[in-house]
Amino acid sequence: MKNLNSKDDFVQFMSSLINDLKDNPDKWENKSLLDYLEGIQSWTDDMEGYYLNNNLPVPENVNWGVFADILTAARVYE
Repeated sequence: MKNLNSKDDFVQFMSSLINDLKDNPDKWENKSLLDYLEGIQSWTDDMEGYYLNNNLPVPENVNWGVFADILTAARVYE
């Protein structure tokens, strides 16, 4: 997927993702927050299949705690 090696890379990726939603909402199936969160849950549950089907290595050392912190903090962070 994306080559993200730092916090700055991730922040830039998020900026691109936000701009894509603003500029191309018709290309997004999950436009509401609820639909987007459900999409994250479903894709994460099936993510091994994505990597295997695309001949990519399945990530082994994902820091799920940091990812959960980001999603949880965004509920109230402005």
